[in-house]
Amino acid sequence: MTDKIATRVAYGNALVEFAETYPELVVLDADLAGATKTQTFMDTYPERFFDMGISENNMMGVAAGLAACGLKPFATTFAMFAAGRSWEQVRNSIAYPHLNVKIVGSHGGLSVGEDGATHQCIEDFALMRAIPDMTVLCPCDAHEMRLATEALLNYDGPAYMRLGRLAVENVTDSVENYKFELGKSLQLRDGEDVTIIANGMMVQMALKAADLLKEQGVSARVINMHTIKPLDEEAVLKAAKETGCIVTSEEANILGGLGAAVSEYISGIYPVPVIRHGVRDEFGRSGKAPLVLEAYGLTPEMIAESAKESIQLKAD
Repeated sequence: MTDKIATRVAYGNALVEFAETYPELVVLDADLAGATKTQTFMDTYPERFFDMGISENNMMGVAAGLAACGLKPFATTFAMFAAGRSWEQVRNSIAYPHLNVKIVGSHGGLSVGEDGATHQCIEDFALMRAIPDMTVLCPCDAHEMRLATEALLNYDGPAYMRLGRLAVENVTDSVENYKFELGKSLQLRDGEDVTIIANGMMVQMALKAADLLKEQGVSARVINMHTIKPLDEEAVLKAAKETGCIVTSEEANILGGLGAAVSEYISGIYPVPVIRHGVRDEFGRSGKAPLVLEAYGLTPEMIAESAKESIQLKAD
């Protein structure tokens, strides 16, 4: 694991990096360019940047219009506003007509910290995943965020991508010849006793959990499921057959997100124990991000405990 950088920072850098290659790329923000890190794009390409003010619903409508004219808009704001406040516009103005708009939700999950429950969006995966035709993803680190941004530029259709506030360790940059592909997961660690499937910053925690389990004689496979929809069903089925039990881990409500997607698929084709690790259907609270995460059990230690619980269920 190397350098720590927030995925929102990597996203802002990627927009500038790919701007010349993709002249049809335009960026919209809702008065949050400094926080979402689209400020760099605004400073470099002011004629291709649209600050829509605190008017997220209108921003989605404008993004739809720009896409209908052949541009590739990335509409960026906090996840709570992108997935929550603007849900109807995303559904009816973007997804329903299959317009090429990328909705980017920054500051997702409990790690927003001091901003508290109103801004700690834990429902975005479920909300976006429920929209027909919507691709949903959450890269785990800066390296993967760069690759994901480029993949979205080459994907024709609506998509939602979550960014994180905290700086996180890079773990995918050490994967030789890693080629990011929407709908295809990345196995970071092999294992025989249990599979941990995670996304976002929980991937780094899953790797640490695997180290803890190894010390206890447990072999844990770790899969980075950066794309929640479409789910990499092949990888999930392979994991179920080879390890016999699964733990999912996400910085989101366990209802409707990654855990739900894995459970819905595997229960119908190859049932094995699945423990969903994440926020257990409750609102967040204000506090320093590490303390909030610990209060809700979003730690390597709790992932390891969930893994052992899953193994016990398999044995029973």
